[in-house]
Amino acid sequence: MANWYDKYLTIYGKPFSEVPQDVIDGTRERLARLQSPDPLASIVVIGYNEEKHLQACLWAISEIKCKYPVEIIGVDNDSTDRTAEIYEKSGIPYYTEYQHSCGYARRCGLQHAKGRFYFDVDSDTLYPPYYYEVMLEHLLKPGVSCVSATWSYIPDENHSKLSLKLYEMTRDLFLWIQHFKRPELSVRGLVFAYNADYGRKEPYRVDIIRGEDGSMALNLKKYGKIVFVRDSRCRAITGYGTIGNKSMYKSFCENVRTQMKGISRIFCKTDKYVDSEDNLVKK
Repeated sequence: MANWYDKYLTIYGKPFSEVPQDVIDGTRERLARLQSPDPLASIVVIGYNEEKHLQACLWAISEIKCKYPVEIIGVDNDSTDRTAEIYEKSGIPYYTEYQHSCGYARRCGLQHAKGRFYFDVDSDTLYPPYYYEVMLEHLLKPGVSCVSATWSYIPDENHSKLSLKLYEMTRDLFLWIQHFKRPELSVRGLVFAYNADYGRKEPYRVDIIRGEDGSMALNLKKYGKIVFVRDSRCRAITGYGTIGNKSMYKSFCENVRTQMKGISRIFCKTDKYVDSEDNLVKK
């Protein structure tokens, strides 16, 4: 049985020069039809040297099924490859953020977004067609400030389907248990969306290497609930940026050791965290 993402994988990981022109043209035409002058949500795609992934991401976005009006904009984090060219040829508005980090790029997108809700989109990630509609349904519920979903990894020759399945099931179970008391720790930027009006009242962390989205979620708790969406229609698929070339087994063992050090946190709430020195941006 074919997967929803199979056709996008035909160009995922390839340089832009190898992307068929009909894919580029079709993506541009569909994205233009999706753009609303009065969007309910802003879909903000950030990218830094993502030439080999961005076109596949935009192709997937161009084929979304969403009954709500949206806009799609991009942020190029001062790339040195053809990332900016891909944004330009896609026809979507995009902005250049010269200070490097996901925090700076996401903040730039938030500053230019017109929608009431803001969707984080990583350009190395593919999103299923009903992702935005289902996430918006949760965001529109009273008392909700932000939502986070689950994700899978793209199958390849280095990772068996069984190992991926076991890894993802275990990780998802842990994130689900953790979200009852510490929902901000279960947030991941690639599958995060929130009320943009609330987000503009809070500072985006640009002084940390990772965790800027969890920090934003923590700040948004004062405005409403953080909802953890467990719905297959919202399950994105991404590369191995957070795992690297490690096997799933090795990555699993390392995660278990890390999580066990502070496992007691899943039983209590907090609104304050101490930054780790190795996570601070060196000035």
